[in-house]
Amino acid sequence: MLNYDEKAIEQNIQYEFKNKTLIRQALSHSSFINEMKRKDMASYERLEFLGDAVLELITSEFLFEQYKELPEGKLTRLRASIVCEYTLSSVSKMLHFGDYVLLSKGEELTGGRRRNSILCDLFEAVLGAIYLDGGMEPAKKYVYTFLLTDIEHKSLFYDAKTTLQEMVQKDGKGVVTYELLEEKGPDHDKSFVTEVFIDGVSFAVGEGTSKKNAQQMAAYQAILKLKEQNVQ
Repeated sequence: MLNYDEKAIEQNIQYEFKNKTLIRQALSHSSFINEMKRKDMASYERLEFLGDAVLELITSEFLFEQYKELPEGKLTRLRASIVCEYTLSSVSKMLHFGDYVLLSKGEELTGGRRRNSILCDLFEAVLGAIYLDGGMEPAKKYVYTFLLTDIEHKSLFYDAKTTLQEMVQKDGKGVVTYELLEEKGPDHDKSFVTEVFIDGVSFAVGEGTSKKNAQQMAAYQAILKLKEQNVQ
């Protein structure tokens, strides 16, 4: 099903392309190109490669300027938390890239529009396309507007399990455990549901594309719950 809408995409990302071929390429999955057998078209993979490098530079410069007190190691960890699959795919979902990406029928049927790995790639591919079309300034605007906001909140997910452990020990509690509740979907598109317990008490549930991601998501939800309790 082709839902590609150039004007809607440009409106969502707040950038109008001079070369419309670039934005279409940025939203074209390799499965779609192969299915169409179009030798004159390219998938987003090369744009994603470029966008990844541009993203690292923009993010590094931003953190270098904004967090002058942090040493190199902590800057590296903070950058990794911001540009991880979870945060990039979350931004792509907000921008509705999953609605517009061009996929093969097979990829469509197996849930490609919701797959975090594809959504993560799309964020970087669109960034690469913007950089080629307009240069560094609009590329920076795209990253600053949609990714480099609410840094503390975004960075929580990356190391949520460690953060949660530190939080509960600080409160005088001790043991954090995880229990796999459910595995859903076919092997190529599996989803895991995990419950996190604090001192044996159920605290939150998380779902992810791997057991590790599901635990991270459960820990992240528990952190948000703890923070909310502390505010009240």
